[in-house]
Amino acid sequence: MTSIPLSWYLIVAAALFCIGVYGVLARRNAVAILMAVELMLNAVNINLVAFWRYLGPDRSVGLTWAVFVLTVAAAEAAVGLALVISVYRNRDSVIAEDLDTLKL
Repeated sequence: MTSIPLSWYLIVAAALFCIGVYGVLARRNAVAILMAVELMLNAVNINLVAFWRYLGPDRSVGLTWAVFVLTVAAAEAAVGLALVISVYRNRDSVIAEDLDTLKL
């Protein structure tokens, strides 16, 4: 059975990361921006697990970092969505360009 080369994982991760960067830069909706950030974090996880698998599968350092990134991503999503809901309740909009001032 042949193994998938490391470069394929890196190409998929780079494509996901580029889609995420495009989503952050091109979208106006705050929820879509949060989803794009999640895509970028998932690209990082693909890289971590791929390098772990190819460079040191006997140690669990790569998997530990991947779980850490997943934990941070879950916390970021929860806090980010709570902020978006709070802003929507106060301003009736989640357009990121409209959120340039801190006053209500």
